[in-house]
Amino acid sequence: MNLKLILRSVCCAVILCIIFSTAGFCGACNDIEDRLLRFHIIANSDSKEDQTLKLKVRDRITNYTDTLFAQCHSKNEAIHITKKNLSSIESLAQKLVVEEGFDYNVNASLTKMHFNTRVYDDFTLPAGTYDAVRIVIGNGEGHNWWCVLYPSVCVSAAKKDIGSALSEGETDIVKNSDRYIIKFKLIEWFEELFR
Repeated sequence: MNLKLILRSVCCAVILCIIFSTAGFCGACNDIEDRLLRFHIIANSDSKEDQTLKLKVRDRITNYTDTLFAQCHSKNEAIHITKKNLSSIESLAQKLVVEEGFDYNVNASLTKMHFNTRVYDDFTLPAGTYDAVRIVIGNGEGHNWWCVLYPSVCVSAAKKDIGSALSEGETDIVKNSDRYIIKFKLIEWFEELFR
């Protein structure tokens, strides 16, 4: 009987340690979500032509938003500008699709959506629910592409350092992700559990 009590106590202690050790990390990850505007674009299909078209739309939109966000100092400013220019973003993408000889409709929206942990070349973004500009080309049944519109860290000429929008601790999380692999997995698990 005492052995069962000891095992239960040890299990509870381990669970509490995990919860307390990830609480600060979870808070920092939530702060990261609050500072970034993500970009999500979905191709019509997985055909080579549709995937190439997706990347051309990506380039056109990121170049345009670089200009729009040039004087932004926060995600909230970027969202305000995006709301005012969302129809222009959609029109720009639609125009490119037509120029490339396709008759797909394009739908652009500003939304909140879940992103899994994503490893880029020099940083990692934790799983979470982010504000995002989402573009769906045609049926939206192809592979997607995602990145960060604000601050611009995608593929554009105005590419910035992700740390420009984050605190020192948040920058440490995204740039030294190898130290946080287990915590990233726990965050993903918690996100899935509560989503």
